[in-house]
Amino acid sequence: MQRANFAKLVAARGLRLAALSRVLGRNPAYLQQYLMRGSPRELPERDRARLAEYLGVDETLLGGRRAADLAIVPRIEVAASAGPGGWAEDEALRAPFAFPPALLRQLGVRPEAASMVCVAGDSMEPTLHDGDDVLIDRDRCRIDPRGIFVLRVEGELVVKRVRAAVGGVELVSDNPAHPVRFARAGSFQLLGRVAWLGRVL
Repeated sequence: MQRANFAKLVAARGLRLAALSRVLGRNPAYLQQYLMRGSPRELPERDRARLAEYLGVDETLLGGRRAADLAIVPRIEVAASAGPGGWAEDEALRAPFAFPPALLRQLGVRPEAASMVCVAGDSMEPTLHDGDDVLIDRDRCRIDPRGIFVLRVEGELVVKRVRAAVGGVELVSDNPAHPVRFARAGSFQLLGRVAWLGRVL
């Protein structure tokens, strides 16, 4: 259906597929192959959103999901630092992230307990990179050294592995260039465990 809708839009407006492909930053044959050969079977989300915006149409015409089919997950504006730390006082909600409910179920995350946070810094590389969006499961706040957590530590939001220690916890980075940090009991709050990451390649 979305392929037929796209073909009608192109024909009705007298548009050139090669020019539209360049709008997406793709090779000139990209959209012709999509229409004529069915490759790719579906447009990637980024391409679909850009085309819908360029054509001034609802993304659902091109195969996007209806809002009712998605779970809306809030995003936190401030970065969860994998380095120096983001200040909790600056927290603010920004545009939410729409998740397929099936993916949340697969991850075992309740929609009501899900939040998105952007990672800043390099201390969790190679596991997490600067700019990664991570999904936080706020139901999972039990210390587990196998997991990665977002914590508030003395006003900072940080993303680290967490190990129990006498009098508090140790905050451990995956990047060996960053030393282990100690947080005393009462100075930190586990906000949730990282359940999923999104990365722009």
